[in-house]
Amino acid sequence: MLIGEANATGARLVSACREIGICLRTLKRWRKAFGGDGGGVDGRKGSSRHVAHRLSEEERQRILHTCNQREYASLPPGQIVPSLADQGLFIGSESSFYRVLHQAGQCHRRGRARLPQEPRSMPRLMADRANAVWSWDITYLPTTVRGVWLYLYLVVDVWSRKVVAWDVAEVESAEIAADLVQRACLKERYRRPSGFGSHQCQQPPLILHADNGNAMRGATLESRLEEMGVLRSFSRPRVSNDNPYSESLFRTLKYRPDYPNRPFASKAEACEWVAAFADWYNHRHRHSGIKFVTPHQRHSGAAMAICQQRADVYERARRSNPTRWSRSIRCWRQPEEVWINKPPEEPKSMLALSLTQAA
Repeated sequence: MLIGEANATGARLVSACREIGICLRTLKRWRKAFGGDGGGVDGRKGSSRHVAHRLSEEERQRILHTCNQREYASLPPGQIVPSLADQGLFIGSESSFYRVLHQAGQCHRRGRARLPQEPRSMPRLMADRANAVWSWDITYLPTTVRGVWLYLYLVVDVWSRKVVAWDVAEVESAEIAADLVQRACLKERYRRPSGFGSHQCQQPPLILHADNGNAMRGATLESRLEEMGVLRSFSRPRVSNDNPYSESLFRTLKYRPDYPNRPFASKAEACEWVAAFADWYNHRHRHSGIKFVTPHQRHSGAAMAICQQRADVYERARRSNPTRWSRSIRCWRQPEEVWINKPPEEPKSMLALSLTQAA
């Protein structure tokens, strides 16, 4: 054996066994079973061997000929084999039929249902300014009639967390969503970028992110967004984490202390409450994700001066009594980028290696 020759020339048995893919205990077992150096016999499973009951080529061709007949062409082996048995014929078992069809490439999916789709890529969106990425969704509002709901449409700016548009409707519709987004674009003075859809587009277009609901994928909304120069982005199916800002906003809405304990009596009542909530959220709610300024302050650009004033106050307090400050003052700097599914950061070693290779 090769292992014996390697060992005779000074190689260790463990190293020699590792080279051919076995362990030392396997080698000892073979030597005990076959005696001496093993006789050069490979005792591993999977070696070629003669199977006495293997189907002959004539039997294989008979199975293929039977399955390709007109009366059996649309039937699975589970129905072909019993049908042949009713006629007094036995060509092979169901597993033999399947095995022969697989080997011949004739066993494929024929259902009308759509084939299983490949896993969709994770959406990765980054907003570094207002009106760069919007997120929207629809939630239910209960009514006094059992089984009847109102639908709340909310569009939020991912960068500033501002509610840029909302609507309450009695149905879930792509037309209502299209009108809502169009009103939001007019209110925020968003214009279709010049050269939209081509390589000459200078300003990045607005991206509207949503989940995979019927209203989100409606043709009416798609055509309206194309006219306004707005791109669409979708979450992965059944992954709520891909639309975190809308989901978080809905939780804030429904867990407000003044959220009605009883269902809404009418659409007008629901609109009145949502209008009061949107005003509170945009102008009085200090959001923790944007350093406790209001969404309107960040959206309008006033948050930078507010945070700078806070930093100055903290710095004066630290200088007046430095013994109470073990570290630097609290960071009041506004987040420059806001991500949906931020990509993982490269380890410092990999980053240094890539920079070295680039140099």
